[in-house]
Amino acid sequence: MRMEFWRKTVDDIYSDNPPQQPVAIELWKVCTPAEAGPVPGPLTDFQSPSKDGKSQALPSLGLRRKSGWEAAVKRHNLTKRWLMKIIDEREKNLDDKPYRNIQELENYAENTQSSLLYLTLEILGVKDLHADHAASHIGKAQGIVTCLRATPYHGSRRRVFLPMEICMLHGVSQEDFLRQNQAKNVRDVIYDIASQAHLHLKHARSFHKSVPVKAFPAFLQTVALEDYLKKIQQVDFDIFHPSLQQKNTLLPLSLYVQSWRKRY
Repeated sequence: MRMEFWRKTVDDIYSDNPPQQPVAIELWKVCTPAEAGPVPGPLTDFQSPSKDGKSQALPSLGLRRKSGWEAAVKRHNLTKRWLMKIIDEREKNLDDKPYRNIQELENYAENTQSSLLYLTLEILGVKDLHADHAASHIGKAQGIVTCLRATPYHGSRRRVFLPMEICMLHGVSQEDFLRQNQAKNVRDVIYDIASQAHLHLKHARSFHKSVPVKAFPAFLQTVALEDYLKKIQQVDFDIFHPSLQQKNTLLPLSLYVQSWRKRY
């Protein structure tokens, strides 16, 4: 039901008829063409009550609301496909089953994390093939790292989402993660998964010289991804090491430095 609500909401947004819901209204502002007209909402000077008590626009007065969102709407005009991919992929994962292999995890990350990055690039006004390639790899790295970081939390709730194929390759069962086993074969599983995230990060950065500079703000999450991958390497891929759950107080500074250097 939740996903059906959001699917219908996105359809309504692109039909210029968003529901009276705060998130939907804000999405409508950035998803639809500038000619869409006033933002639907509470009664304003630009609206009057109709006979049935509902508010209606006053086209006869020739009035049109002018505000900061109008320019934003003109710029963005977001692609509906990326929003629907996020919804569809989340719906597939509502059963909370572990990923069968690393490709399935990457596919989930592509359709969720990468789709968010494609939308962010559109908001930044970036239409570039190299930027899209970088976004695809960064999104996959983000999805893999998120899965790793959440492993202790999920384990505490007796759930394991790590790719089963890699676990089976090293003779590791779900019970090993539920018991927080720190044996070498368990760490080998984490090494293989983390290495895939590192590889995607490396591929994304290989496009650095070809990606427009104005796309870089969308990719600054690579700083946090690299920070986690370095920390997990330092603890020999012990996914349950307490240090991995601690915040890096220098992360904001690292983000600022990378932004200043125009790098990601």
